[in-house]
Amino acid sequence: MSRPPKWGIVSTIKAPLREIAIFAAHHLELGAHRLIIYLDDANQVAFDRLSQHPEICIIQADETNWRRARRPVKHQVRQARNARHAYHRMAQGLDWLAHIDVDEFLRPLNPLSEQLQALPDDSACARTRPIEALSGEGISDIPPAQTCFKAAAHDRATRDLQTGAIYPTYGAQLNGGFLSHVAGKLFARTGLELTAFKIHNIFIGDEQNPGQQELPQTELCHMHAPRLDDWLASFRYRLEKGAYRPELGATRPRVAGGLTMHEFFSYILAEEGEQGLRDFFDEVCRATPDLRARLKARGLLRCYEMDLEAKLEKHFPDLA
Repeated sequence: MSRPPKWGIVSTIKAPLREIAIFAAHHLELGAHRLIIYLDDANQVAFDRLSQHPEICIIQADETNWRRARRPVKHQVRQARNARHAYHRMAQGLDWLAHIDVDEFLRPLNPLSEQLQALPDDSACARTRPIEALSGEGISDIPPAQTCFKAAAHDRATRDLQTGAIYPTYGAQLNGGFLSHVAGKLFARTGLELTAFKIHNIFIGDEQNPGQQELPQTELCHMHAPRLDDWLASFRYRLEKGAYRPELGATRPRVAGGLTMHEFFSYILAEEGEQGLRDFFDEVCRATPDLRARLKARGLLRCYEMDLEAKLEKHFPDLA
């Protein structure tokens, strides 16, 4: 390909207008050529405001406006259906399409178009690995503009050893110390006979992620639990329907005593109540000097100035 490839993002979002605009502004600043946003709830304010932007395609996908008669009950299924719809119907002119969430922010070390252009022609997809935000609330030596993140080793054996050392109380039941996924998200090359575009994988026929490549120069900054109150507010939903829902697999093999995140958090709630959740957050999610030191010693600490407010001011000044 002689010209730099054009890339875009598809996302199914249920969030206030300002939060969606921050997500959009960040990725427009990175050079996204199109953002395809499916509004998962009836958010006319967001639809009216964001549909004015020439690089944003915004689609109402709530109960009333779903494309077919029956909208899937599970939001994970809706995400996959929307991503596939965007890939086949809305991605004209794009060379790559990434499927990410509103609390995930791509952070490339060099332009994404250059990274994608360097991939082999037979690669159908490319994966960006996640880092998970730590809470800087009440931590005096972290500048207000800075967000610290924890990373995790890709190799599972190394990851398990490191997790136990970094998080001494809870590490035995965590995968990399993450509360959410360690799998990362995919860019899919457009123009293929893609049959499914799921949350972490694509399928062409029965083949999963054909020719997958890594994007080691791009991190996926996941703002899963950057503040205690927000985490507690969303905890019950995540426990029943989201990242900690019952049907997800155990974080470690069952023979090694592994539990699902649903079982793990349910145990903490039953034994210690909300204070147990707060204690968990303090060890695993709060950017204390001790935790940062343990992460840094293993090359797993990232601290960045995300400049999200400045990007919002630039691209959506009326919402800043």
